[in-house]
Amino acid sequence: MSLTRAEVEHVAELAHLGITEAEAEKFSGQLSQLLDYFSRLSEIDTEGVPPTSHTLPLQNVSRRDEPRPSFDREAILANAPLRGGDYFRVRKVLE
Repeated sequence: MSLTRAEVEHVAELAHLGITEAEAEKFSGQLSQLLDYFSRLSEIDTEGVPPTSHTLPLQNVSRRDEPRPSFDREAILANAPLRGGDYFRVRKVLE
């Protein structure tokens, strides 16, 4: 499948990309090659191949969620540039 320069410029406009004439010509060839590769993939017989979300078997490797003591509040707030009681104070960003 071959993309025209006008089609590439249209896609660039939809994606809000500013491309030059030379880039449009270059991308036309490159994107056409990509579409050709995708059309080859549609010719592959995938009957009997189960759908997968990943090619490798993955396991959750997170640590167990066990309760433990939290950090000392005074030690954490000692680094605060502004402090309001037991909380960090931040400047107002919306008025």
